[in-house]
Amino acid sequence: MLKIGVGPSSSHTLGPWRAVQRWVEDLREEVDLAAIDAIRINLYGSLALTGRGHCTDQAICLALLGYDPETVPVESISKIIDDLCQEKIINLSGERSIDFDPVADIVYLKSERLPFHANGMTCSATVGNQLLESTYYSIGGGFVVKEGEEAGSGWIATLPYPCQQPAELLAHCTQNDLSVAEMVWANEQAWRSKEQVRVDILRIWDVMKNGIYRGCHTQGMLPGGLHVKRRAFELNDRLLGEVPRDYANTDAWIATLQQLKPGFNQVMKWVSCFALAVNEENASLGRVVTAPTNGAAGVIPAVLLFHVCFSDQEVTDDDIANFLLVAGEIGSFFKKRATISAAMGGCQAEIGVSSAMAAAALAEALGGSVAQALMAAEIAMEHHLGMTCDPIGGLVQVPCIERNSMGAIKAINAAGLALESDPAAAKVTLDEVIQTMWETAKDMSSKYKETSQGGLAVNISVRVPEC
Repeated sequence: MLKIGVGPSSSHTLGPWRAVQRWVEDLREEVDLAAIDAIRINLYGSLALTGRGHCTDQAICLALLGYDPETVPVESISKIIDDLCQEKIINLSGERSIDFDPVADIVYLKSERLPFHANGMTCSATVGNQLLESTYYSIGGGFVVKEGEEAGSGWIATLPYPCQQPAELLAHCTQNDLSVAEMVWANEQAWRSKEQVRVDILRIWDVMKNGIYRGCHTQGMLPGGLHVKRRAFELNDRLLGEVPRDYANTDAWIATLQQLKPGFNQVMKWVSCFALAVNEENASLGRVVTAPTNGAAGVIPAVLLFHVCFSDQEVTDDDIANFLLVAGEIGSFFKKRATISAAMGGCQAEIGVSSAMAAAALAEALGGSVAQALMAAEIAMEHHLGMTCDPIGGLVQVPCIERNSMGAIKAINAAGLALESDPAAAKVTLDEVIQTMWETAKDMSSKYKETSQGGLAVNISVRVPEC
């Protein structure tokens, strides 16, 4: 659920990137890459409608050039793409130089949609007179499914506490006297050692907190032609006030924040600042973590940094790992039982899910019971039901960036409400709200599902040439 990648979109950038990487590996098993004469990528549905605004074309090019989203030098992406557009040659995995024009060979079939998912793409390679085609679907959060296979297929570990829905998690934890974090730790060790889990999850936190720091210390305009000004820099500067800027890195900046004694209003501004910072980085093709998606990447880091800086308790690395594991577990229920793709469910599937994930993690981190953590997730999602995805110009900027700050604030509020409540008296369960979210997603008009054909995307009079 938490993947390191490059902005601005997990389903439209990271997913297609991973799909092309997988396609190249599949091709390698089928033919000699040196024999390929031409490559063509067809995009369908939401990928076609908002692909340029979401940098789908750039992700495809970077994948064909052999770059990986976890390690690509993000500061060099613009030059890499510019050079390709000038040279129009792909050196496929270092084995074959092929003529490739991103403008002509990435095709946006805006009026067509493949049946399985709104984010469909077909990758084609010509070898002599032979045409080799494979179709992939980017199903949200950077997850990719090849046509003909089931989502989640592959090697399945035997878990001590298997969970497909929240009620099963609650039963496992109740019967075995476990917290959510303890249960997830036990399950994660079916794949890797506890120490490796800890190393991996803290690496994810490093990317999250460094993304907040970069966003809070970078000025300028966001790319894409919408002329959106970065706000986190000025907000961070105003909130620090007269505090000396003698920090030199992320951890020193966080230590400075921990010395502050902000009031309620200032704390809420800091939370918004953290969320804005991450998603301004995301919109600039910066490195972020899908949580559970790129478009919602700011919510969980903002809530976790709120906990680290402003909670009335010391937060250790183990506490941070617990927080992220709980958040990931809650997000998995939405992926299994509904969707985390805005192209299938609107923004409720992204900001709504991230808010629910953060709310549950914060509730448990603050001493809540398992039932209270699940209640916090339910409250957060309940008040995102029906939220549309209507990005102006197909860019993950307006209203996406601000929605992360709102999702973070709702998560903190939901956790607080749950901690002051008796879950036994609740009228709605998390299982029920997930089912309701999925039904709402299926009822929602397709124009509100990441197509830029409805809502703010058509009512705001701006022209964005990239979309």
